[in-house]
Amino acid sequence: MTADMWYTLAILIIAIVLFITEWLRVDVVALGVVVALMLTGILSSEQALSGFSNPVVLIVASLFIVGGAVLQTGLAGILGQRILNIAGHSEARLILVIMLAAGALSGFMSDTGTVAVLLPALVSLARTANIAPSKLLIPLSYGALLGGATTLIGTTPNIIVADMLREQGEATFSFFSYTPVGLMMLLTGTTFMVLMGRRILPENYPATRGAQDRVQNPQELLDVYRLPDNLFRLRIPAESTLTQHTIADSRLGDEFNITIVDILRASEPQALMRFGDQKLVIQSDTINTIFPEANTVLQPDDVLIVQGEEKSVRDAVRYWNLAMQPVSPADEQMLINQEAGIAEVLLPPRSSLIGKTLVDTRFGSRFKLTVLNLIRPGASTEGPIKDVPLQFGDILLVQGYWKDVLALRKMPRDFVVMGQPESMLGAPYRHKAPLAALIMLGMMIALIAGVASVTAISMTAGLLIVLSGCLSMDEAYAAIDWKSIVLIAGMLPMSTALEEVGLVAKVATGMTDTLGDFGPLVFMAGLYLITSGFTQVLSNTATTVLIAPIAFATARELDVHPQAFLMTISIAASMAFASPVASPVNTLVMGAGNYRFANYIKAGIPMIILMMIVTLIGVPLLWPF
Repeated sequence: MTADMWYTLAILIIAIVLFITEWLRVDVVALGVVVALMLTGILSSEQALSGFSNPVVLIVASLFIVGGAVLQTGLAGILGQRILNIAGHSEARLILVIMLAAGALSGFMSDTGTVAVLLPALVSLARTANIAPSKLLIPLSYGALLGGATTLIGTTPNIIVADMLREQGEATFSFFSYTPVGLMMLLTGTTFMVLMGRRILPENYPATRGAQDRVQNPQELLDVYRLPDNLFRLRIPAESTLTQHTIADSRLGDEFNITIVDILRASEPQALMRFGDQKLVIQSDTINTIFPEANTVLQPDDVLIVQGEEKSVRDAVRYWNLAMQPVSPADEQMLINQEAGIAEVLLPPRSSLIGKTLVDTRFGSRFKLTVLNLIRPGASTEGPIKDVPLQFGDILLVQGYWKDVLALRKMPRDFVVMGQPESMLGAPYRHKAPLAALIMLGMMIALIAGVASVTAISMTAGLLIVLSGCLSMDEAYAAIDWKSIVLIAGMLPMSTALEEVGLVAKVATGMTDTLGDFGPLVFMAGLYLITSGFTQVLSNTATTVLIAPIAFATARELDVHPQAFLMTISIAASMAFASPVASPVNTLVMGAGNYRFANYIKAGIPMIILMMIVTLIGVPLLWPF
């Protein structure tokens, strides 16, 4: 072992530890890898930064834009709802349709987007059919994961290994190269879940009233959270001591646990007229709705629409000398309309909000949303919600403008927006759904026909999305998950470093000496198990970047074609079945299904083994050694 080998190995081990422990964000770790490789002299600056110009990065960024248009135009929701309409009420039939539908969608869009779109409607179907959501939601996530293995663009590992083959001058994978084995896995996995898997899964009903079991659309949330019962209208008289105080000074939230949802303010001061001994107040014709922020100054005759327990509201009325007025239907409608509404937001495991309170995060001022409630599936919270440290799986009921709710989708590391809030928005792009479908279809046809490189076709599709008005340029930038982009760009040079210092060749020689005598099929099985094991704790991207070069070098050592080994790596990297944090889709269904870690292990390990058998049978048939 040379000094450069030890340096590279140390950087790699530190990166893996940080990936697993999540002490730092994965994109920060990836950037740290780039810097470390440059500072140690293992790679030149040009080599270390080459990941940012790699075609894989451009392809994935372009696909994020296309996927963003599919979501923002409502095309995904339309397709998902129509698919689920044929599911019926039988548990077995629901699992069958769910997994096949999720697999079909995730072959062409992100698996996270697929689950986010189908989850609310599926949970509503489970309630209607009187079936525990836990019987259906892990099959949903597994179907999405399997679907990603059916096409070239289904998941990032597929693109990475195809690009590696192209760079090495080998025959690479086309759009449907993965489809035969991918379909075999999808059908096998679906059959297993229908016949046996559903018997392994627990029969859990959501333990708390605010969980996702009832959520199909924002309107339902009003009843779920009893908001009409907890909504009150308070007017600030001129003589009230609350006048000219800011919302922060009022301490309505701190002392009375009251949330100000909206402020109604006349655009002009009220006029006072006298007729003899009678006074007549002339109201302004124009009432403005003001979003409450901590520094908003309250004025005489402001009307506060507040949410809270009646006793607390009455205490605040007495303390601040306020006038309590009956709530009108118009006030309730203010909570949900084409401009503003309410939505549930789930905190994924890597959210930067975990461990912090709403006060610590300055949630209201930072995200322009009000948190009306906090639900912790399977547990309860004590004290004002603003003082509760947030945990993975917490569900926040937020209220505000739809544009601000949908903005949370641009931060997938921190939030998963449940349901389809865009369905309530008078979406300017909803009429663009057919155009987005046409562009996506054209992209797939071009990829299948091979009229140009994958990079050129995907970038053209992303550009057409913007030029056609399906997304603005700013929205296209926002649709890209930059954390994933930086992760890919930062880790690709690590594979270069492993090859440069000779570690790839050393590991490949060692594996060949150990398993080579047993034949390439046994070696494929070893690669599958190592990759699928790593992907339970690392991202599928990082796993592929690290193991694919070893697989390629070993194929050279064994003097066999590398395609079978690399396809095995990309498939195994997507088999993230055995851990709730192995993939965002597993995390997404955890709260709604009230799952425990063991539930994923019991259902996931048999799935991993089954998919290995399918891979060992199917891949060599397509790509003989």
